[in-house]
Amino acid sequence: MKEKVFFLGKWQQGEEYFDIKSPYDLKTLWEFPFLSSEDVQKAIDFLEKNKKIMKDMSRHKRAQILENARNILEKRKEEVAKTISLECGKTIKEAKTEVERGIDTLTYSFIETKSYKEEVVPLDSSKYGEGKMGFYIREPLGVVATITPFNFPLNLALHKIAPSVGVGNCIVFKPASYTARTGKLLVEILLEAGYPPECIAFLTGSGSVVGESIVQNDYVKAVSFTGSLEIGERISRIAKMKRITLELGSNSACVVFKDSEWEKYLERMVRGAYALAGQVCISIQRIYVEKEIYDEFSQRYLEKVKTLKVGDPLSEETDVGPMIDEANAIRAENWLKESEEKGAEILPEIKREGTILYPCIVKNASEDTKVCKKEAFAPLVVINPFEKDNEVIEKVNNSIYGLQCGVFTKDIKRAFRFAKEIEVGGVIINDIPSYRVDLMPYGGVKGSGIGREGPHFTFDELSEIKLIVFNLS
Repeated sequence: MKEKVFFLGKWQQGEEYFDIKSPYDLKTLWEFPFLSSEDVQKAIDFLEKNKKIMKDMSRHKRAQILENARNILEKRKEEVAKTISLECGKTIKEAKTEVERGIDTLTYSFIETKSYKEEVVPLDSSKYGEGKMGFYIREPLGVVATITPFNFPLNLALHKIAPSVGVGNCIVFKPASYTARTGKLLVEILLEAGYPPECIAFLTGSGSVVGESIVQNDYVKAVSFTGSLEIGERISRIAKMKRITLELGSNSACVVFKDSEWEKYLERMVRGAYALAGQVCISIQRIYVEKEIYDEFSQRYLEKVKTLKVGDPLSEETDVGPMIDEANAIRAENWLKESEEKGAEILPEIKREGTILYPCIVKNASEDTKVCKKEAFAPLVVINPFEKDNEVIEKVNNSIYGLQCGVFTKDIKRAFRFAKEIEVGGVIINDIPSYRVDLMPYGGVKGSGIGREGPHFTFDELSEIKLIVFNLS
C-alpha cells in the first residue's frame, strides 16, 4: 500500500518509494515516498511563509489543539498500538504502554501551555533601573525540526511536537524510516485536532538527503533529534546557528549493593534490560553487583531470563520480540562472541534466529569489550562483580555515555555520594536506570546528548525569551 506524505498544506504522493517491512516476519507492510532535497526546501519555504499563523494563535487555542489530540489518540489507541508493534517489533503490551505514555505527554503539554509563566523583571532593584519596568514574554522560534527514532515512534515524537504546538511553532517532522506510518497517524491526529495544515510538514526518505536538508536549512531555527551518537555528532557539525537538542545513546549501568532489597526489584531489572529487545536508550546494559551477593544475584537473574517468552510481538503472551533488522541482530551476536572469546560466560547461550536474538546475560565481561564500552541496543545484559565503592564509580563512569544510572542501596550517605559522582543526566536511587515518567527533565551528558526533554523543559528549548522594558520616569 502506497502511503502519502504531508506538505504544502496537503497530503501528497511521491515519485519513488521505499518499503517498510515487519521486523518479525519481513513482510512488506506499506510503502512511503523517498523525498528529495528540493521537496524539503519547498516544504520549509511554505512553513516559513505561514509561521505567523501559529505565532498569532492564542494560548488557549493552542492548548485546545493538544487537548483534542489527546482525546483523538485515546479513541485510536488500539490502531496506533498495533501499528507501532508491526513496524518496530515492540510487543503489543509495550506498544499499548507507549500509547498511554503519549496520552500523558499530550496532557502535560496541554497543562504547560495553559500555565507557563512570563515574568516581571525587578529592574529597580538596581540603581540603574529606577523609573523602569521590565518583563519578559516567550515567543515561538518559528520553524522547528523534529527527527525521531524507531524505538518510541509515537511518544518520542510527541515529546518534541506537543511542546512545539504549545509555544506556537511550525513543525517539520521526519520520522525514522522504519516507523513512518506511526508518524503519519500522529500527523493525522494533529490535523484532526485543529493544527493548521499550513504549519506542518511530514517528510519521509533517507537521513542523508531529507534529514540533512532539514538540518542545514536556514529557516529551521531548532533541531530536536533522538538517535545515535554518530548522527548526533553529524547534526551538531552541520546545523549552523540553530538550537539543537540531542537525545543520544547509552550503555546504562545499575549498581546493586548487598544492603539493598534487590530481590524485590529483580523482575524489574529483567524487564528493564529486555524491553523492546533491549533497544531502548535507557535499557539496563551493565549491572555491577557487590561481590558477596554476585553468585546468588546472577543465578536468580538468569532464572527469570529463562522464563521470558520470545516470539510474535502481536501476541499478548510475548515478552521479547525481534530486533529492528537482521543486520543489528548479527552485530549484537558478534559482540557476544567477542566477549566470550575474551573470557566472559554467556548464559543460557548465544542464540539467534533471523531478527530474533534470544535474551542472555554476559557474566564477568572484560571492561574493554564492546558489550561493556558501546551501546548494545540488544537483548543482553552484562553482570560483573565489584568490591569497593570507588571501583564501581570508576567503572560506571568509564563510558563515553552518561544518560541514567540506577543505584540500589539503603545507605543514604552512599546514595548521595553516587548521586553526585556518577556522570549521568539522571541518577535513580533504588530503581532501574530505565525509569522515566514523561514530565521529568530527561537527557544525558557526554555522548548521551545535549539538552533536556519533558514538556516543561522542552518549552524552554523551543521558545525564545523577549525582554520588554518601559521607561516610566
